[in-house]
Amino acid sequence: MDFYAEGSKFESGFSSALGELILNSAGDGIFGLDANGRTTFANPAACEMIGYSQEEMLGVPSHDLIHHSHPDGSSYSAKTCPIYAAFSDGKVHSVGEDVFWRKDGTSLNVEYTSTPIWKSGDLIGAVVVFRNLTPLKESEENLRKALGEVRKLKDRLAAENTYLQEEIKLQNNFEDIVGQSAAIGNALMRVETVAPTSATVLITGETGTGKELLARAIHQLSDRKSGPFIKVNCPAIPKDLFESEFFGHVKGAFTGATCNRAGRFELADKGTLFLDEVGELPPLMQSKLLRVLQEREFERVGESRPIKVDTRIVAATNRNLKKEMREGGFREDLYYRLNVFPIQVAPLRDRREDIGDLATKFLLAAKKRFNRSSPRLTKANLNQLQQYDWPGNARELQNVIERATITATGKALRFELSDTHFGGGYPEGDQGVQEILTDAEMKRRVEENIREALRETDGKIYGPEGAAALLEMKPTTLASFIAKNRLRRS
Repeated sequence: MDFYAEGSKFESGFSSALGELILNSAGDGIFGLDANGRTTFANPAACEMIGYSQEEMLGVPSHDLIHHSHPDGSSYSAKTCPIYAAFSDGKVHSVGEDVFWRKDGTSLNVEYTSTPIWKSGDLIGAVVVFRNLTPLKESEENLRKALGEVRKLKDRLAAENTYLQEEIKLQNNFEDIVGQSAAIGNALMRVETVAPTSATVLITGETGTGKELLARAIHQLSDRKSGPFIKVNCPAIPKDLFESEFFGHVKGAFTGATCNRAGRFELADKGTLFLDEVGELPPLMQSKLLRVLQEREFERVGESRPIKVDTRIVAATNRNLKKEMREGGFREDLYYRLNVFPIQVAPLRDRREDIGDLATKFLLAAKKRFNRSSPRLTKANLNQLQQYDWPGNARELQNVIERATITATGKALRFELSDTHFGGGYPEGDQGVQEILTDAEMKRRVEENIREALRETDGKIYGPEGAAALLEMKPTTLASFIAKNRLRRS
C-alpha cells in the first residue's frame, strides 16, 4: 500500500504484506482514493458489501460508482460529497447516516469516515472506512413495528377492559335461554342452523324478549366463540361520537382524544359484533354503517389508513324495519344487508307455556341475590302470571318476581301487575280459584275495561282526571293501545 497517514505510528519497517493482511481481516469496509477520487484499493469486506470486485472498483471514481445519489434517489453532486471533501480541505469528515449503492442497484445504509492522506506535506487522497447499518436499520424498523403492535394491543386490551367493565355493569341475569314452547324451539332451531356460517343475522322482537340471548347463542355456537362478543347499544351513542365509538380514533383527532382508541368494529375482529336496537340509528349513521358492512374496512377518526376487519354482524331491533324502510326512516340497502338471515322472537304473551319455567328461574336467582329462602311459586301464582299479557316480556317478568321476593312475608308471593293487561285478573288479596277465560275473552275484557274508563272521563286520556290516571297506567301506553285496537275515544 503506497498511502499512509502522516504522523502515524507505523514504523519504516512496516511491511506492505502486514498492511494487506490487516486490511483483508477488517470487518468494516475500507477503500482508498487518490486526489482525483479514483479508487486505489478496496478490502474484501468493502467488495462484499458493495457487490463490486476489486478489479471493478480500481481506477473508477468512487462517487460515480457507489455514492452518486441521496437515499431518496436524487442526484448527489461530487462537489458536496463528504468523501471527496477530505482531500480538498484536509479535514476528517464523518457521516452518521447515508447510503452507498450496490452493483445490483440496491442501497446500503452506512456510516462512514473519510480521512485525508498526506505525503511529504501534500494531500494525495483519502481512506474511507464504512460500516453496514442495514441490519441495524432493519432491527430498528422491526423494533418500531413491534412497539407499534404492542401499543396497538395495549390500546385494544384497555378498550376491551373498559368495554367488559361496562358489560358487567349492564349484564342482566339471563344465563340461559329458558322455554319449551314451539315458538322458542323454532327460534333456537334457526340459531343452530345459522351459527356455523358467517351470515349476517337480524333478530327482531319486542323489548325484553331475549334478543341478546339469541345473539350470544349464535356466537357461542360458531367457530368464532374463542373471539370477542362486542355489544353496541346503538341508541346510546351520541351522533358526534358515532364514528369514534364504531371505528376508533387516533390521539389528537379531536378535542379530548388524548390517546389512540380502538373502535367496536376493531375490537370485534375475529369475533361477533352485536348491534342492539339498530333501528334507532339516524339516517346519516346508517349510511356510514352500510359502507363498513359493504367494504369490511374503515378508517379511524384522524387517520387515513384503512383497517380491514373480519367481523360477523348480528343485529337486533324491536322496530318494524320493513315498514320504516317503506316510509323512508330506514335505508333499504342497509336493511337488505342486515336481513340476510332473519330470526323472529315471539313475545311472552304468545308463549305463555314458558312463563312457569322463566318465573321459577327468576325466583331462584332473586332468592339467592336477596338472601331469601322461604318464598315459593304456588299454582295460583302461576295461574295469575299466565293470565297477564306481559308488555315488557321476560324483562318485566323478572322485575315483577324480584319485587315480589323483596316484599314477600313468609312463603306468600304477591305480584304488582297492571290491571289493564289482565284478561281475568285476581282481585287484591284474593288468589283463590277464579273463572278461566280464553285469550280472546281476556282481550275483550281488557278492551271493555278501557272503554268504561274512556266513558267515565269523556274520552280524556291525559291529566289527573284522564282515563290513564283512572287506570293507573302511562298515558302514552293507553294512547298506543287505543290506536292499535282502533278504539273510539268518545
